[in-house]
Amino acid sequence: MNVPFFRPQLGEAEIEEVVATLRSGWLTSGPRTKRFEELFAQAVGARRAVALNSCTAGLHLATEALGLANHQAVLVPTMTFAASAEVIRYAGAVPVLVDCDPDTLNMSLEDADRKLADLKAGSLPQPLREVGDTVGIVPVHVGGQMLDIAAMRAFADQHRLWIVEDAAHAFPAAWRSGPDAPWQRSGEHTADVTCFSFYANKTITTGEGGMVVTESDELAEQIRSLSLHGLSNDAWGRYTAKGAWDYRIIAAGYKYNLTDVASALGIHQLARAEEMRQEREEIAHQFIDSLAGVDEIELPPVLEDRIHSWHLFQIKLKLERLAIDRDTFLEELRSAGIGFSVHWRPLHLHPYYQETFGWRPEDLPVATEVWRRTVSLPIFPGMTSDERQAVTAAVVGICRRFRRAA
Repeated sequence: MNVPFFRPQLGEAEIEEVVATLRSGWLTSGPRTKRFEELFAQAVGARRAVALNSCTAGLHLATEALGLANHQAVLVPTMTFAASAEVIRYAGAVPVLVDCDPDTLNMSLEDADRKLADLKAGSLPQPLREVGDTVGIVPVHVGGQMLDIAAMRAFADQHRLWIVEDAAHAFPAAWRSGPDAPWQRSGEHTADVTCFSFYANKTITTGEGGMVVTESDELAEQIRSLSLHGLSNDAWGRYTAKGAWDYRIIAAGYKYNLTDVASALGIHQLARAEEMRQEREEIAHQFIDSLAGVDEIELPPVLEDRIHSWHLFQIKLKLERLAIDRDTFLEELRSAGIGFSVHWRPLHLHPYYQETFGWRPEDLPVATEVWRRTVSLPIFPGMTSDERQAVTAAVVGICRRFRRAA
């Protein structure tokens, strides 16, 4: 049996809404996008939401609205996708890479503290010794398991940093400080700006798309304006019967808005978000139960004080117990018909960050070691019982065949 790494779950409601949008005559940002923003803000407990064409756009506009400037520094986890750091470069600023926690793979605040001390001491690689002030931090919730938000906020407050939360994996997700504390959703007062992704393989999808949420009216309006060429009024405002025909350019903006066609998908995906999360959670627990006795792998940690979105199901190979490396393990999965991915090659191991900033593997040792043994297995709503069994059977079979002799 072939099992894809991901298969989007789109229902008739999404299809009918897209058709209705096409027939409405309003295809770009319009009434459905406004409705999607309102519903999403309610879903995460945020004051304001602005729909965009990607999470990357959200990260970019958030950092720009917060005033990120040339040569300033921002703390960014090395264990993340390209977007988290590249948006810092758009402003000519410098992403200072931070190592990860070996279990959750989320940013290590202890290493973030060390990196700030190293910046002050001038002990980081030469290209990083003349950067300006460190002004912000971009936490990433790897796979959908949130960081300790209170610790993150305390760290940011201590060092006077703004927080732009990369929540591309973290909808719907939540954390709490203890068993008697209330749940706090990602985007619910968790950062200055929180950015979500609706890419095709995310927990809800609009094909391509994203959303930023914030408590600040000023930041929301700046981001909305910047997303539409820096205009004083967006297209919806100008082209409705009550809108003003004129506009003013108030900033050098971009073209980052989300269309009504995409929002038509989002409205109905959002309505099923918790249902789909629960199905992902069910699959994750089935995987954990089925693989619990396999000594050659580490299973993802399940923290009691988290509601996990289960965007990813990541295992870590215990390479000392296997006669093959991670890449060969992946080829065996491929031969068994099982889709997979790796999240991620850390940023400091990419040529751009090595050549531009002088990062070396030993500068971020935890991420350097752990990425060589991580594997992301398929997990998605709509996964059949046979597909679930095929995934775990393949992992068990590979581990048995390539178990290192004692």
